[in-house]
Amino acid sequence: MGSKVYKALFLIIGIASLGYMIYGTGPVVIWEGIQKTGIWFVPVIGSWLVIYVLNAFAFRAIIREPRLPESNLSFWSVLRLTISGYAINYITPFVALGGEPYRIMELKPALGIQKATSSVLLYSLMHMFSHVLFWLASIILIVAVVPLNNMLLAGCGLLLIAGVVLGYWFINVYKKGFMVNTFRLLEKVPFIKNKAREFALKNAETLYEVDEQIRVLYADRRNVFYASLFYEFVARVVGCLEIFFTAHAIGLDMTLSESLIISSGSSLFANLIFFFPMQLGTREGGLALALKSVGLPAAQGIFIGVVMRIREIVWIAIGLALMSKKTKRDTAASLSERVQAIDY
Repeated sequence: MGSKVYKALFLIIGIASLGYMIYGTGPVVIWEGIQKTGIWFVPVIGSWLVIYVLNAFAFRAIIREPRLPESNLSFWSVLRLTISGYAINYITPFVALGGEPYRIMELKPALGIQKATSSVLLYSLMHMFSHVLFWLASIILIVAVVPLNNMLLAGCGLLLIAGVVLGYWFINVYKKGFMVNTFRLLEKVPFIKNKAREFALKNAETLYEVDEQIRVLYADRRNVFYASLFYEFVARVVGCLEIFFTAHAIGLDMTLSESLIISSGSSLFANLIFFFPMQLGTREGGLALALKSVGLPAAQGIFIGVVMRIREIVWIAIGLALMSKKTKRDTAASLSERVQAIDY
């Protein structure tokens, strides 16, 4: 009953947020953006299907374990959960992490709370780790391609150092776990330390088990670790095609390397100001700055941002529709694969 209530609550919040996004963007602006983009709007939307498929491959690789037949979920069920989870993240105010509790809630009946929590946490960490690696690769590309003055070179140097430090932190998390150390840190924070200590003591076994599964992925399932990271990194690269297609729709002579620089630059700017609900305004500003850095008209960043907002609206609608699609076919496929997993 609780699961159904939470799912209904996510759906209601999602529909309300989608309506707010449509109202905030403006139906007329949305229609004009689609018309101006023309046939290029199809590959813009389609590129994100490719991204979500790659995300689902990464997520499913983490979930599946030969020793756990119940973890051999169908690809469709993982893809559905991937798209709907990101739809919730898009509409979650401030930190955009609402999709993670939803994914845990959906996986819990099949996998149990420990496996569901560790799988979702591991995938979220992998998603963020790939983002750091993408930024590092982009910084190298920016230095190689974009003419930079001394101040910008220094900025790139600082970002490179920050990225390396973050990468080192992620590797340490994979080696040592995340949950226990996080709650130990929370126990030192005023106002919440007593609640954190109480929760940690009550759920100590679960926290240690989740950490153990995090360590196992890096220590004993290294091929799965690198496969998942590869899928996520390629998904980041594919993401630049959205900007490439939109730029060509409005006549901008943009190269693929420039679209990658613009994608990573605007993403970095938006994530530095992650507390803005739905990233309102921050993406457009980041796009304008990134376009200017490669010698393209900054004003076109507004239109590209509008198209990206329209794409989000489309995929949020699809994600919310998929939230109610836990079908019998899904269950049957999962059961069939679980039987096959015995011989895996």
